[in-house]
Amino acid sequence: MSSVEAAASAPKPTASVKLVLLGEAAVGKSSLVLRFVSNDFQENKEPTIGAAFLTQKCSLPNRTIKFEIWDTAGQERFASLAPMYYRNAQTALVVYDLTKPTSLIKARHWVNELHAQASPKIVIALVGNKLDLCTEGEGEGETSTADDDEDRRKVSTEEGRKFAEEEGLLFFETSAKTGANVRDVFLAIASKIPEEIINKRSGTGTKGRAGAGERGVDLEPRTSESNAQGCAC
Repeated sequence: MSSVEAAASAPKPTASVKLVLLGEAAVGKSSLVLRFVSNDFQENKEPTIGAAFLTQKCSLPNRTIKFEIWDTAGQERFASLAPMYYRNAQTALVVYDLTKPTSLIKARHWVNELHAQASPKIVIALVGNKLDLCTEGEGEGETSTADDDEDRRKVSTEEGRKFAEEEGLLFFETSAKTGANVRDVFLAIASKIPEEIINKRSGTGTKGRAGAGERGVDLEPRTSESNAQGCAC
């Protein structure tokens, strides 16, 4: 076997990276994670209590990223717990609902929180979810009716992209229901993580999970190493 072939067949280094999801309640954070981890969607998903923990691997050409995902609850009564999840996080998804303008206001709040209190090198993606519900210019020959009023796009792509550009964020519009762009979000985040963070995190474990549990936070652990093998990336 040549040196080139040996290098190609050698196992890629794996780095564990903490990722936190933030956003208003019912914007679809848990559904995005479920789509990424299990390629599944549940129409009437129960609200997250405290936070849920999952893992999933994402394979890049030169390394594998193992995301340690903390899916935080969006209800205001859990807002005070958020800092314990985004503290020491290397990556974050800030999610809003494309059909609900107030959710973008909340997303701005979380972005400000991350800039002020999280790691200065944290990779943040701004994600407008529920693209499947949008009718404004999304389908050829389609017209909206009064019955569509509640489901029509209320936040334009331009507004979300402009905010992301101003804050230096990755930007995506997704549908957890159809899977549109979901894998692209996580792949883009994995590709954007600075090399020094990768080197520092290579071979680390999931210490954060035990720490959170010790602090009495209600969790819905659904970690599955078998799921982690079937990477959506």
